[in-house]
Amino acid sequence: MYNFELVKPTTLQDAVAALKDDDAQAIGGGQTLLPTMKARLAMSEKFVALSGVDEIKGICTDDDGRVCIGGGTTHAAVAKGVAGYPALASLAGRIGDPAVRNRGTIGGSLANNDPSACYPAAALASNATIVTPSREIDADDYFQGMFETALEDGEIITEVKFPVPEKAAYEKFLQPASRFPLVAVFVAKFSDGVRVAVTGASSDGVFRWSEAEAALSDNFSADAIAGLSAPDAAGMISDLHGDGAYRAHLVKVMTARAVKNAA
Repeated sequence: MYNFELVKPTTLQDAVAALKDDDAQAIGGGQTLLPTMKARLAMSEKFVALSGVDEIKGICTDDDGRVCIGGGTTHAAVAKGVAGYPALASLAGRIGDPAVRNRGTIGGSLANNDPSACYPAAALASNATIVTPSREIDADDYFQGMFETALEDGEIITEVKFPVPEKAAYEKFLQPASRFPLVAVFVAKFSDGVRVAVTGASSDGVFRWSEAEAALSDNFSADAIAGLSAPDAAGMISDLHGDGAYRAHLVKVMTARAVKNAA
């Protein structure tokens, strides 16, 4: 580690003001940032801790029936408090281990956009809206590649609004050491069609599998997946846990499982 300044605002206004400093970086639960700092892969002179900002915590339902989750809400709180969206609660309850779930936040996960994180799949499949102090961003526009998002420097995720589908499920093939998904799929069926989001597989991060969406919109059953070819392996992650072809195969397998569980 190295010396740095830690600012602990208690209001959103103070947090936004502190992040206007060019050297400032926001920190939520710190579940990714702190290990990265210890390895000296990330360095900043000033960190703005968001854990004391109660304005960006909590869960509610808005007038449109969407589940609205504050960016500072922990995974554990989502797992316990989202009764109206069981698939999302199930996803949150399987992130990492109890220590990670009690510190990590939904806003931190989405802001970091790790290519193997769980929440990006839920947000993209649910057609969620990511809210900041200055604007709202559709999930389709928010995710822009590995660790890349539409957020500007100093921009904070204050809330995430999830439309609730008719049916949904999240299935992940766990990498036991890290507890990140080797491949995971979130399937959400709405009245106007099905959305399928995949995480852990692509070197470009979370993505929608459009062929599966079209097939499932016509026939929401695992049989509709059986006739599809697996996604192109060329863009998939290849590492010691599995090559691109293996991950592409898992995308199809996990999608079928998610459909079965949702149905």
